[in-house]
Amino acid sequence: MQFLVTGTGGFIGFHLARRLLEEGHSVTGFDGMTPYYDVSLKERRHAILSSYRNFHPVIAMLENRERLAEAFNSARPDVVVHLAAQAGVRYSLENPDAYIGSNLVGSWNILDLCRQFRPNHLLLASTSSIYGANSKIPFGESDKADEPLTLYAATKKAMEVMAHSQSHLHKIPTTAFRFFTVYGPWGRPDMALFKFVSAILDGKPIDVYGHGQMSRDFTYIDDLVEAIVRLIPVIPQSSTPTDAAIDTISMHAPFRIVNIGGGQPVGLEAFIETVEQALDQKALRNMLPMQQGDVPRTYAAPELLRSLTGYTPQTPVSEGVRRFVEWYSQAH
Repeated sequence: MQFLVTGTGGFIGFHLARRLLEEGHSVTGFDGMTPYYDVSLKERRHAILSSYRNFHPVIAMLENRERLAEAFNSARPDVVVHLAAQAGVRYSLENPDAYIGSNLVGSWNILDLCRQFRPNHLLLASTSSIYGANSKIPFGESDKADEPLTLYAATKKAMEVMAHSQSHLHKIPTTAFRFFTVYGPWGRPDMALFKFVSAILDGKPIDVYGHGQMSRDFTYIDDLVEAIVRLIPVIPQSSTPTDAAIDTISMHAPFRIVNIGGGQPVGLEAFIETVEQALDQKALRNMLPMQQGDVPRTYAAPELLRSLTGYTPQTPVSEGVRRFVEWYSQAH
């Protein structure tokens, strides 16, 4: 099939594009190569993807409607997977304009071009941050998610809402998936695992927010990609749910929201201990209060994903961290 994947210079987009290319599909990869973190890491990812003859890179910003339209016109995609975004919860406190440009304007451009080019399926990356500080756990897709704690979460929620309206008006089959703390090889340097490994190996203290009392539902990258690949052919067709008790398909559009998480949250202190074991080295801890916008826990309800695909993420954190450390050791 012909795929258009945004964010192929990024962590998740790189892994998904490589999987699709290995399966023989053609991928047009769209990425702005922004300097939010080390651009050379993004370029190294794209260099690997460019070794596949069916990869067609386009370097431009999502806000550049003309370049994005050219990419759509060239790719004529059967499937669009929109992963590009200004990521990071904490950075949204420092540079909010980047989130408005990428996550709202850029996402709108994707949605409107899908109206014109009519892919068979549009899949959008959202986030568990949408659930805010929900006290009900685990987080189910139908739970109220109208009180985001950061601009990042707010822009992702807005993208979901815009996508639903486009799906309703123009009958665009759309799946929005909410990711839960994705980690693994080729991960982002601003994520906790990358920071922890780098600091511990350098003998520097790690910042432990919330005094280590937070927990996260960690999702290993290969598990996430497997879930996305399995969701690609699960095209929302109508308002008839596959499992009425848990399905989120809209009554007004071919639109569905799906959590991608294993439903196995791990405490921050336990996670740090796992990193220490993988490195065979103790961490120096700088205990700090919760950062503004942080949530105390994330916890996915994975039942809908399992119902739709027969799959849930299952790589143990101990195994995923070990694989990341192996990659980090080779890459640095």
